[in-house]
Amino acid sequence: MVKVATTKLDRARVARTALDLLNETGLEGLTLRAIAQRLDVKAPALYWHFKDKQALLDEMATEMMRRMGEEFLAAPAADWREALTDAMRRMRGHLLRHRDGAKVFSGTHYTDLSYAAPLEAFLRTLVAAGFTPGAAARAWFTVYSYTIGYVIEEQATGPDEGGYDLAARAERLAAYPLAAAAGEEMFRGHDRGFEAGLAAVVAGIGATLLTSGE
Repeated sequence: MVKVATTKLDRARVARTALDLLNETGLEGLTLRAIAQRLDVKAPALYWHFKDKQALLDEMATEMMRRMGEEFLAAPAADWREALTDAMRRMRGHLLRHRDGAKVFSGTHYTDLSYAAPLEAFLRTLVAAGFTPGAAARAWFTVYSYTIGYVIEEQATGPDEGGYDLAARAERLAAYPLAAAAGEEMFRGHDRGFEAGLAAVVAGIGATLLTSGE
C-alpha cells in the first residue's frame, strides 16, 4: 500500500528535499528514487511533478534563486562596479552552501520569475551608468558566467586543504616549472582567487562595454 505524505507534495517541497539530500549524495548520487525515499513516497509520485531529472534540476535552481532573492532584491549599490561585485560575492556564497551547487545552477531554466526583479534592478543600474541595454546584458551575463564557472571548478577540486594534491601534480609537471608552480595559484586560496578574478572581469567590462567612459 502506498503511503500518503502527511504534508502536501508539491514541486517546491520536492526541490527543497532534493537540495538537502544533495549535500549528502552530490549531484551524481541524487536520484528521484532517493528523493522519494526521503519524502516517504513511491518514486512514481514524483513523476507527476517532474518528467525527468533535468526538470527537477530546473526547480532546484529556481529554489536556490528564491533563497537568494531577498538579498538580490535589496537595491543594488549606485556604483555599477560595486553592484556587480557584491552580487557575485553573494551568489558564490549561496552556491557554496550546497555540494555541487554550481553544477545544479548551471544551464538550468528557471520555473518562475523570481529572478526577474533582481535582474531588472541590476540592468537599470548598469544602464544608468552609461551602458547600452545590450552592453548591460552582456556585462551581467559575463560576470554571472565567471562566478558559476569559478565555483564549479572550486567545488570540483575540493577545499584549500586536503583537496587537490598539489605535490603529486608538481611531481608530474617537474619538466614544466611554471605550470607546476601555477597549481598553488589555481587550486589554493579560493576566496583570494575568486576576488582577483572578479576584479579582473569587472575591470574588463568597464574597459570594453561601458560607453560613457565613467
